[in-house]
Amino acid sequence: MALSAQDERTVPAVVLQDLEREPLERSLAGMQTLIEQHGHVIVVCSQAAPRGTQQRLHTVRSLLESDRIAVFRPELPPLGLAVLARQLRQLASCDLSPGVLASAGRLLTHYIHAGALLGSVTKLDRVPVDLKSHAKSWMPGSQFGVLAHPVPQLVRIAPGVTLPGPEFGTSMLVAQGQLQSDWVTATLAKSWRPQGLREVALPAESATWWGTAKLIEFCAYLPDLSVLYQLVTSVRQNSCHWCGIDVIGDRCVFCSAVPPTHEQPARAG
Repeated sequence: MALSAQDERTVPAVVLQDLEREPLERSLAGMQTLIEQHGHVIVVCSQAAPRGTQQRLHTVRSLLESDRIAVFRPELPPLGLAVLARQLRQLASCDLSPGVLASAGRLLTHYIHAGALLGSVTKLDRVPVDLKSHAKSWMPGSQFGVLAHPVPQLVRIAPGVTLPGPEFGTSMLVAQGQLQSDWVTATLAKSWRPQGLREVALPAESATWWGTAKLIEFCAYLPDLSVLYQLVTSVRQNSCHWCGIDVIGDRCVFCSAVPPTHEQPARAG
């Protein structure tokens, strides 16, 4: 998930490897060190990560009794999540408060188009798949274009078939799995017209997330820091009524508090 830096300002990533297998004391010490060094920690975790990893993150946060750890698990496929993590690393070099930076993840998710070309959808359970597509996936040579985000869609690959893409300028990343095809780099890229196209290594969680190793994952995203910064700073900010940190949206990403509901006074009868 730690993609190479987009520019010289991109903040380096800290990869929490084998979190569920290391001793709890080491996890606690490592997270405490990060908090002492940086003040706040934003953890971006894939929903395809092992359950033990997710449990360990919440255990560490609970035992440290810290409101300075935000755990963010958006419903993005692994390559899209890696892109989002890098965008947050880009923004971390700007004059954004920790709460606004962490909240920006939910905002920027809406501008990511992520999907994959699959050789089978028989084990795909994260995108709606009808029975007809399941039946066709058993046919030799069948391939499917799947858009997981922002609006799930599935098509069977045929000449000229593509998927709806972004209506704004983007760059595109492609990660090659155990599937041979030029559909993504030729047909899809021609339709989406990205400003740039680069190949990267396939994330470790991709085969688990998509239900097959026979895939080519792709993601279109906003690459420019100036555009990302303008998007984030154009949104109204609120102060969390519980911990006081500035955030975007209603729920605080660090203490999880939501604004109190004010009950309307009862009318006199």
